[in-house]
Amino acid sequence: MPKFNPADYEPVEVRLQRAMEIYPDLRVMTDCVIAGVDGKWLFKASIYLTDADQAAELPKATGWASEVEGGPQTDFKAELGETSAIGRCLANMGFTGNKKAQTTRMTAEEAEKANKTATKQDWVLEASKMKTLEGLRKLYAEANAKGATQDELKQIRARADEFTTGGKQG
Repeated sequence: MPKFNPADYEPVEVRLQRAMEIYPDLRVMTDCVIAGVDGKWLFKASIYLTDADQAAELPKATGWASEVEGGPQTDFKAELGETSAIGRCLANMGFTGNKKAQTTRMTAEEAEKANKTATKQDWVLEASKMKTLEGLRKLYAEANAKGATQDELKQIRARADEFTTGGKQG
C-alpha cells in the first residue's frame, strides 16, 4: 500500500472556503454526539445550502468522524473529530480532499493520522530488547518526547524496574 502524502490532500478549511464561494449562504452545523466517554469521541457535521434548508432540517450532506484517546494524536480530540466530520461532510457533497484523484473521502488530517499510525514506533518492543538500564532511560526519554502513550511509558518503566529489582546493573 503506498504511503499517504498529506501534501496531496487539501485541508478541510480550503475545501470549506471553496464550497462557500459556490454556495454563499452555506452553513455548517456540528454536534459532539459522544464527548470523551470511555476515551471515545464522536462527531456529526451537517451542511445546509440555505437558511431555509436548515430550518426545514434538509442538509445537503452529513458526515461522521470519531477519535479515540491514546491514539496516534493524543491531544485535541474534539478539534480533530469535528474537523474530520466536516471534511467527510464536504466529501459527501463532492468536495473531496485528494488533489490528484477526486474520488477519495480521506481528509488531509486523516492522511496525516494514517501515516502516524502506520509508522508508529513500538516502544514496548524496543524496551523488551534493551540490555541496560541506561538504554531504557534513553528510550523512555525519547518515547516521552515523541508522544508515546502513558501506557507505553508505564511498560517501559516496568521493564526498567526489572533491572533494578532483578539485580541487573545499568
